[in-house]
Amino acid sequence: MARPSMADVLKLADGEITTQINATRRELFELRFQQATRRLENSHRFKEARIKLAHLLTVQNERQRSGSNAATSA
Repeated sequence: MARPSMADVLKLADGEITTQINATRRELFELRFQQATRRLENSHRFKEARIKLAHLLTVQNERQRSGSNAATSA
């Protein structure tokens, strides 16, 4: 799996970002569970999932801030 790019995340709609955030958090939970039960084979997926989650949260927060700034300045 290739490292997720920020350009791909920027193209997503707000609802899709929220869905992706939930899915990535669920994936991280499952990876931690697999690691605890010693069934994890690809430990590099942790890093990829954390990077993807960081990108998604960054874009979501930027959009929320820009939306709240537009509402307060209007």
